[in-house]
Amino acid sequence: MPLSIASAKADRPTEILIPDCCNIGVVFRTLLGVNAAVLAGILIQASNWQRGMLEFVEASMMVELACLWSLFALCGLRRMVPRSGATEALWRWTQRAACWVVPAAVTATVVYMFSMVDWLMSGFANLTILKGAIAAALLGGLFQHYFELRTRAHSPALVEARLQALQARIRPHFLFNSLNAVLSLIRSEPRRAETTLEDLADLFRVLMSDPRNMTTLENEIRLCKQYLSIEKIRLGERLQVTWETDNIGEEVLRKAQIPVLLLQPLLENAVHYGVEPAMEASPVRIQVSRSIDRIEIVVVNAFHEQAPAGVGNHMALENIRERLALLYDVEAQLTTTIVRGFFEVRLRFPYVKGSA
Repeated sequence: MPLSIASAKADRPTEILIPDCCNIGVVFRTLLGVNAAVLAGILIQASNWQRGMLEFVEASMMVELACLWSLFALCGLRRMVPRSGATEALWRWTQRAACWVVPAAVTATVVYMFSMVDWLMSGFANLTILKGAIAAALLGGLFQHYFELRTRAHSPALVEARLQALQARIRPHFLFNSLNAVLSLIRSEPRRAETTLEDLADLFRVLMSDPRNMTTLENEIRLCKQYLSIEKIRLGERLQVTWETDNIGEEVLRKAQIPVLLLQPLLENAVHYGVEPAMEASPVRIQVSRSIDRIEIVVVNAFHEQAPAGVGNHMALENIRERLALLYDVEAQLTTTIVRGFFEVRLRFPYVKGSA
């Protein structure tokens, strides 16, 4: 095998098959599914539904405790999976096995702890450590398989999201106008023309990358400033940009992870629908802040009621919502409002730290 191919395989990112048990959406779906399964099992064996509901209420304390502890353990275990350089097939099956073993071990421990207190086990006369462990292992394997299939089922959606993103962002007239702006600078300001071409190359290089890639918030902001500098040549003084980053530290900017090209399409919308229709200076304000474990980005631009509504605007916003749902589930939101003649986009997503 050529050295380059072997090196590429070694550097290939490891596929993470352990569900993201730190995610609120995963936790909610798991708790709902486990409780539904336990309730169904109890009702089948109960003499009547009233007796079954009573037994379910009594069993809830043990079920929730075992379920939550298992989720917390898998959450920590998921972070220990090597991101690259691992034997792919071996790690896939190791992760799947962990989703069986961890819930079984945790449940066995919980049942043992409950068995030490007589009044706690009074409602679980037929439950043994072995039965609890087997049931937990089966449910753990079932939910791991569900979340793995769910991730694979969303892969075509990611591809479609990428195509929509390219259609919404790489507009031919943007490239045409940018090149015309560079041509106008070549004779009068050659250095500025060279810098603009470098910014344009950086922008299109990132545009062609995988939408699942992550970058730092600092890099995303830098890319957005490059984009705005290109538009500044074309729009001149009509484009007035204000960045507000006082409520977020430099270390957070360097470490906070954000999907590539999450902010740039919002700025492109602000320029296209807020600045281009204006005949005079039109402000675009970007506010970036951190609140505990969340990053919030607000983009505000002028709203022109008389301007025709654009399909591209809705497509770009829906594309970002879809990417957020696929990457963060219910933990990220994108909302839009019109306040006092300004169009406001508010983006919230979890603060995930990467390497500095």
